Amino acid sequence: MLRYHGDQALEPGMVDFAVNVRLAEPPRWLQDRLTARLADLAGYPTKADAERARDAVAARHHRRPDEVLLLSGAAEGFALLANLGSKHAAVVQPSFTEPEHVLREAGVRVSPVVCDEGFGLIPAGIPADADLFVVGNPTNPTSLLHPRETILAARAPGRVVVVDEAFADVEADEPESLASQASDDVIVLRSLTKTWALAGLRCGYLLASPELIKRLESRRPHWPLGTLQLEAIYQCSQPEAVAEAAAKAAEMRADRDHFINELTELGLRVTQPALAPFLLVSVPRAEEVRDRLAREHRIAVRRCDTFPSLGPDYLRLAVRPRPDIDRLITVLRELL
Repeated sequence: MLRYHGDQALEPGMVDFAVNVRLAEPPRWLQDRLTARLADLAGYPTKADAERARDAVAARHHRRPDEVLLLSGAAEGFALLANLGSKHAAVVQPSFTEPEHVLREAGVRVSPVVCDEGFGLIPAGIPADADLFVVGNPTNPTSLLHPRETILAARAPGRVVVVDEAFADVEADEPESLASQASDDVIVLRSLTKTWALAGLRCGYLLASPELIKRLESRRPHWPLGTLQLEAIYQCSQPEAVAEAAAKAAEMRADRDHFINELTELGLRVTQPALAPFLLVSVPRAEEVRDRLAREHRIAVRRCDTFPSLGPDYLRLAVRPRPDIDRLITVLRELL
């Protein structure tokens, strides 16, 4: 169940509230720039392309280029954690399950750090001998953003703290982000998949000390990213692209506020403050509702019983444009 993800709820023709990719397709300008590189695919990815993309990411986060590791999707970053040689990892629950899966597969002992009743992080719950700690900020599926000070309180001698910031660009000025803060014991993971609709291209990066990056990329294959991935990372890290993403995030936040209000008026409990492009909602008879949404109305939502420590009475709903939200609300009103 740790390998269950929202795309598994989707079938062709369904209205998608299950996957957290925010756009229906990449922006036209990005498609055009990727298309312009198709003629280059006969050659291997170049060092110049890799350095250009790495330098753009470094500039975007005010870091040195040697503190950037480009990734074939943020999921690759989780897989590379096994190269750190951890003996005992602590993972926040509920949260994105891929880190726990890859660490267990690598033979690492994993302990849960269960959040409080409001899904807040409790650093005191981390086992003292844990040499690796993984947390999402904002956390998937709760949509909560933990204070920077709370995450830094998880640091301890001999421990590496990994922060998954796949959705950090949703809030204005990225509050609580650690991406621009250099540290010897903190790794920050970023994804371009959600913001730019690039799930099929697999683009991401991480920010860490050069020593940690050296450990992470050991045994990594040559040419880990292709030409189109490097081009996408470069283009999406340009100042004008960052500004465009911020503008789209503001639109999403308005739709999210509307979504929360509508769900609340239905009598449903939404986990708040919600600061990601999805909502965790407590729904009576959630399994039945999810099944009827799919079968009778062709609407896909994300089940949450696959997240350890979450019961069966939750659904995760991606924020969509208002017409889709209003359609879902109409159907939920009928079902409930």
